[in-house]
Amino acid sequence: MNTRMTRLAALGMAAGLSLVTLAGCGGNQSTSGGGSSPGAGGGAKIALLLPETKTTRYETFDKPYFEEALKGECSGCTLIYNNANQDAAKQQQQAESAMTQGAKVLVLDAVDGKSAVTIVNEAKAKGVKVLAYDRFVAGADYYVSFDNQKVGQLQGTTLVDILKKSGKTSGDLVMVNGSPTDANAADFKKGAHSVLDSSGFTIKAEYDTPDWSPDKAQSFMESQLSSVKPNLVGVYAANDGTAGGVITALKSGGVNPMVPVTGQDAELTGIQRIVAGDQAMTVYKAIKPEASDAAKNAVLLANGKAPASATTKDSVPATLLTPVVVTKTNIKDTVVKDGFETIPQICTPQYADACKAAGLQ
Repeated sequence: MNTRMTRLAALGMAAGLSLVTLAGCGGNQSTSGGGSSPGAGGGAKIALLLPETKTTRYETFDKPYFEEALKGECSGCTLIYNNANQDAAKQQQQAESAMTQGAKVLVLDAVDGKSAVTIVNEAKAKGVKVLAYDRFVAGADYYVSFDNQKVGQLQGTTLVDILKKSGKTSGDLVMVNGSPTDANAADFKKGAHSVLDSSGFTIKAEYDTPDWSPDKAQSFMESQLSSVKPNLVGVYAANDGTAGGVITALKSGGVNPMVPVTGQDAELTGIQRIVAGDQAMTVYKAIKPEASDAAKNAVLLANGKAPASATTKDSVPATLLTPVVVTKTNIKDTVVKDGFETIPQICTPQYADACKAAGLQ
């Protein structure tokens, strides 16, 4: 045990965790949900552990939104932050180091939902609470995310609707799912299958994409083209990154006109592909309310209070927010309206004509 504790103490310095003190003595302003106030938590340390950087949302949106919300909920708290860069073992070390440094709550967006159960068990043994953020981890104290089966259902339903509106009632589909180590990917896949399996279309090939890698999605799509191209009518891609890989493969493989391809996350490049007509849709999951809810409930857990929950996920109390379908027709009313992306960001010179045709300029 002494050797292990020495190793963990060293990890606290070597793992490169950043600590951000949310300055201020705290005030008496009340905040919504749970009655916590700025300064509540008594200077508690709260760790935010994000999974990877391949998806642009985490560093660009989740981290700053969470940091801002935590400052509002608990100005005297300290944020311990790190990103595991898709390395589950590294995330384990980061979690252990955060606990060694005195974190009272781990806000954990797991690289690997199954192996992250070990983090939850170690935290419980140390009296540390775990809030599973965005990706589910069994045994967590609380879970904040979106209804992820609903995400898959929305993707599948939109794909089928687009095909039927174009006059197609049969043909081959390819499913390019998310990472097999991401519990959410299993929910997206389950939701999509609940629609596609009874749609009248044939799922000709299916792939679980390691690490959500666009390159691996592209390679898989390229490997399938010779067999699926003659009757291919659409592709289910689980997120915008895999959609980008799929679309590159379809274009290089001479698929013209482009078949509808789904997506998720409303990434800027995904929105631009929708404007250009290369991608059919994405799913917008508003990150700011997700991060804000996580910060609020992390402070409650740090104070020894149970967050109020309207639902559960596999017996874990949860907040499940509502995802929104984005197509070319409602970009302005969704991601632009929320400030998630701006017209100038979307409508670069390359997309100027397409933006004008879509009513964005």
